[in-house]
Amino acid sequence: MYAFDIERPTSLTDAVTALGREEAQALGGGQTLIPALKQRLAAPSVLVSLAGIAEMKGICMNDAGLLCIGGGTTHGTVAKGAVAHYPGLADLAAHIGDPAVRNRGTIGGSLANNDPSACYPAAALASGVTIVTNTRSIAADDFFEGMFTTALEEGEIITEVKFPIPEASCYIKFEQPASRFALVGVFVAKFAEGVRVAVTGASNNGVFRWTAAETALSANFSVGALDGLSVPAQDMIADLHGTAAYRAHLVAVMAKRAVAAAK
Repeated sequence: MYAFDIERPTSLTDAVTALGREEAQALGGGQTLIPALKQRLAAPSVLVSLAGIAEMKGICMNDAGLLCIGGGTTHGTVAKGAVAHYPGLADLAAHIGDPAVRNRGTIGGSLANNDPSACYPAAALASGVTIVTNTRSIAADDFFEGMFTTALEEGEIITEVKFPIPEASCYIKFEQPASRFALVGVFVAKFAEGVRVAVTGASNNGVFRWTAAETALSANFSVGALDGLSVPAQDMIADLHGTAAYRAHLVAVMAKRAVAAAK
């Protein structure tokens, strides 16, 4: 580690002001950023902790029937608080990392970081969420721009995520056992207007929608609808945990399991 200053604002306004300092960076639960600091992959001179901002925490249903989750809400809180409204999302949150990670990590921090193996990006993209920041609202389809890259601008903070509720959903991931990140994870969400399928952990470009599967499942929501479908191996990550072809194969396998288990 190295020396840095830390700010602990208690309001969103103060947080935005603090992030205006030179080389300042927001700190959510720290489950991704702190390891990055230890490895010298990031070196901000100021950390702005968002943990004390009460207005960014909590879960509720709004008048439009959307599940609204504050950006500072932990994975553990989502796992417990979303189960009655969006069980597929609650189950995803319940299987992120270990209890220590779930009690510190936040949904806003996960989405802002956009780790290519994180679970929440798949939930957000498959659900067609609206990501609300301190300055604007961003559709999920416009938010994720590639590995570790999003549409967020400098100093912009995710304050809330609004989830439409699908008729049926499920997230299935093939875990890397040491990190519990998704080697490949697939989130399937069935809405009245069609099915959305998002894949994480597999692509060099980060989370993505599998449109061929969406078309097939929108016409026939069954495991058999995915027979013969595959994603191109050349777009997949290849590392010590699996080849590109292996990940491409897992995408189809996880998608079928998600459809079979969707409820």
